[in-house]
Amino acid sequence: QKDTIIYNHYHTVKNIPQKAYEYVVNGKSAIEWIMERYAVTTDKKSGITNDPNDWSREHEKPRYILDLLLSIVNVSVQTADIVDALPDVDWEKE
Repeated sequence: QKDTIIYNHYHTVKNIPQKAYEYVVNGKSAIEWIMERYAVTTDKKSGITNDPNDWSREHEKPRYILDLLLSIVNVSVQTADIVDALPDVDWEKE
């Protein structure tokens, strides 16, 4: 279900248009890419946890990652709209 992202216990992003997933970066939608990059992960060997929220707390910007996600959704939709509006190109013309 790609129209909803549960950000945390308090915030859920809903009504994400399917079009937002058309903007692809390195083989993934920009939304999926940002979610992967900003996920809390723990290295199996060392047991070290990488929590991107630590940076947000240290800099007193608790909404940083949420705002980034919302911006990515917005930019993705706008980019898809722009690409859809581009004229077809005839590469065969000389």
